Amino acid sequence: MKEKKTLVIGGSPKRDRYSNRAIRLLLRYGYPVVSTGAREAEVEGVKIETGNPHFDDIHTVTLYVGPARQPQLYDYVIGLKPQRIIFNPGTENDEFEELARRNSIETVANCTLVMLNAGWF
Repeated sequence: MKEKKTLVIGGSPKRDRYSNRAIRLLLRYGYPVVSTGAREAEVEGVKIETGNPHFDDIHTVTLYVGPARQPQLYDYVIGLKPQRIIFNPGTENDEFEELARRNSIETVANCTLVMLNAGWF
């Protein structure tokens, strides 16, 4: 099992959604995965939880929530103390990225799916 426990924010049970694809691909590559989303659901054994549940030992947060809905996540994500946040295409947010950097969290503007398939994750 790989060490980079990943939180997928914006998880969806719909197979055509990128967040769903990310959960499945992370699992395929052996990463531990947890997820939050708008509705409770499950993707290949990964429970998508609502709200801001506490998770321990989060290495990476990967965002599938647009910038307009991110301010309500700032304190939650920073409080999890991840090592990095991945801003997938369409989720880029200068304010959130700066806040993360001020809290010693690496920020990456890239696609989680591409990063996994290319071995950059």
